[in-house]
Amino acid sequence: MLLWKNNKCLLRHFFIGALLSLAFVLQVEAQRQIYPEENPPLKERMYYGGNLSLQFGWLTFVDVSPLAGAMITEKYSAGVGATYQYFNNRFYNNAQSHIYGGRIFNRYNVLPKIFLHAEYEALNVEVANPVPNSSEVIFTRDWVPGLFAGAGYFTPFGERGGMNFMLLYNFTYDNRRSPYNEPYVLRVGFVF
Repeated sequence: MLLWKNNKCLLRHFFIGALLSLAFVLQVEAQRQIYPEENPPLKERMYYGGNLSLQFGWLTFVDVSPLAGAMITEKYSAGVGATYQYFNNRFYNNAQSHIYGGRIFNRYNVLPKIFLHAEYEALNVEVANPVPNSSEVIFTRDWVPGLFAGAGYFTPFGERGGMNFMLLYNFTYDNRRSPYNEPYVLRVGFVF
């Protein structure tokens, strides 16, 4: 078991290092060029994307999180997103869960490739509620809020698309209710 944890940690660090290396090797300009004097239509200022995570085996995890945003000014954008996650741990009976919800976000480009990010997220999760004076636990569904802020790095692929790397902190993190293991969240996603 210890060998698996060490290899899993090593693979995770290798994967993150490879992605970050790729980000720094590519040399392209900013996410979008919006010129206010041209007053482009909303369709040209929109961008779409999101995150997709897949893991299969004894532990199955699927995360589909699409988003849509619009460049409001040359440096500021805002948008909405949805999240669906499925988790199944085959080591335990009935250890599967469905998580769903949505979010709104704001981004401000400090530099052409570096941005600040803030978002409010609400996820519907199964929350463990201990029964008083008993060892029994009852699971109920509840909406769990998350208020995230942090920074990100954008690596463009061509004129419209690219990849985002974000490090966010959840200011409303609750270790008993949150679906995240830590208040720090690392996200990698695509936009086009």
